[in-house]
Amino acid sequence: MSNPKPKILVVDDEQDIVDIISYNLSKEGFQVSTANNGKEAIRVAKEVNPDLIILDVMMPEMDGIEACRLMRSMPEFKNTFVIFLTARSEEYSEIAGFHVGADDYIAKPIKPRALISRINAILRRNANDTGDDQTDKLEIMDLVIDRDSFLVFRGDEKFVLAKKEFELLYLLASKPNKVFTREQILKAIWEDSVVVTNRTIDVHIRKLREKIGELYVTTVKGVGYKFELN
Repeated sequence: MSNPKPKILVVDDEQDIVDIISYNLSKEGFQVSTANNGKEAIRVAKEVNPDLIILDVMMPEMDGIEACRLMRSMPEFKNTFVIFLTARSEEYSEIAGFHVGADDYIAKPIKPRALISRINAILRRNANDTGDDQTDKLEIMDLVIDRDSFLVFRGDEKFVLAKKEFELLYLLASKPNKVFTREQILKAIWEDSVVVTNRTIDVHIRKLREKIGELYVTTVKGVGYKFELN
């Protein structure tokens, strides 16, 4: 017997958007629940325990940012994936979303195929996470990242990276499409070194891009970086 498809909670105050997203997700076999504001989202999430929440930012009663912040404070939703939807183009709303724990951010109008692709990528991240972040080799997109040799391969091409550059790439690639804040990167790569600043991360990212290309590591302004899984 095959495993049931993941449960997804769709939250938006515009019913037509809820209907469109729910219809397309249901066609893909996902188990779909819905809500129309942040307060209702928390109530429904407690009932159905979704694997992923698609959450609008601007809603009445409680907006998506506050709803996400509250749910992230609850142990049962600590590892639940959250994708924010918004019609707003202001950078600060995107930054606020990532700071309260968003895993991804998609602007309206919604393109169902693109949304489903992003959902599947995020859920694959969970399926591939065995709890061991120190596997010897990562194969992602057209790269092979070999922890034993501290080398990166693309076909017959070999890249020799500085130790911190390699560790930075490995960290980002270990959870593709996850946004790592600068604070998380500093803690993971440089631990408690007091001489390291955010500028240090930016310089290492620049050097990394110079060596392997611009395609892989994406900047999320005001937040941090992610390995972009295309």
